[in-house]
Amino acid sequence: MSAPEDRAPPRQGGLFGPPEDPRTSAPKVAPAPVEEATEQVAAKLHPKLRLGTSSWAFEGWRGLVYAAGAAKRHLSKHGLPAYSQHPLLRTVGVDRTFYAPIPKSAFFDYAEQVPDSFRFLVKAWEEITTPQLRGRAGLNPNYLDANCAADRCVAPATDGLGAKLGPLLLQFPPQGEDTTARPEAFADRLHGFLTCLPRGLRYVVEVRDAALFTPRYVASLRDAGAHHGYVVHPRMPSLAKQRALAPLDGPVTVRWMLRRGLSYQQAKDRYEPFGALVDRDAEARGDIAAMAYDAAGRDEEMTVVVNNKAEGSSPLSVMELARQIAQASVDVNARSTPAS
Repeated sequence: MSAPEDRAPPRQGGLFGPPEDPRTSAPKVAPAPVEEATEQVAAKLHPKLRLGTSSWAFEGWRGLVYAAGAAKRHLSKHGLPAYSQHPLLRTVGVDRTFYAPIPKSAFFDYAEQVPDSFRFLVKAWEEITTPQLRGRAGLNPNYLDANCAADRCVAPATDGLGAKLGPLLLQFPPQGEDTTARPEAFADRLHGFLTCLPRGLRYVVEVRDAALFTPRYVASLRDAGAHHGYVVHPRMPSLAKQRALAPLDGPVTVRWMLRRGLSYQQAKDRYEPFGALVDRDAEARGDIAAMAYDAAGRDEEMTVVVNNKAEGSSPLSVMELARQIAQASVDVNARSTPAS
């Protein structure tokens, strides 16, 4: 397997101030030292596999991603360059865009801080994917509005990130009984929405209602040129069951979000400050590793984003997952090599 591209030190600028001259000033957030064994694991991964986390500003990651002395106040604005220098972290989720759109300039500033090989998974604004917003009467007028999505979500991300834009994720939170009672109608409306979006992007749809995960939904995505977003979440079937209904076809996007038996708040309370693996999920890790092996065999892009609430520390989950994928590759190659 080929090694990931070389990582040139990124520069900062734009939204967070003028770029610093590396000859005269040290970065506000330095990367943590990387063990040689981790570098070796990274070199064994397929170059089209990108592993990463849901965000990057967590003080519990000192010593894992950031240097031990990294100040909490700097992580959000200045942590991304250090994050992107880790050999296993080649993508990251931009979650803030789910709660409100951000301008092209903000995306451009993100892009300026990372190497050319890095990719961002960007979540679309929740008003595009939520039929009725909390605290507001009546139906949401922006729900599945392709023009709104193109103007408020697609254009800023594509213009600001350029080639560094990875999947554009349309996360559909629980839709309510009116929608889940008519899954075929949802699939048909989703198809109409997707076919009206600008072409040339990697649209990924993630549902959180198992009732909407139907053959018609899968067919609608395929016909519109979009892809199912495989998700580890208590509201959805296992990854193995998702693959059975939606076989891997084209680029793959997986988000490892939350283990069964816990709410997000319960997981946050249990795992904070997210510096250790507390509850290992061998089933999810094995399923994702198998998907990575499949994608590599087809030479397809695969993006895996891990949340701290999956096992307790997303960087450590990524490291364990990478080791399992790398070892599976070594084992397969060993079995396929004829004895001398």
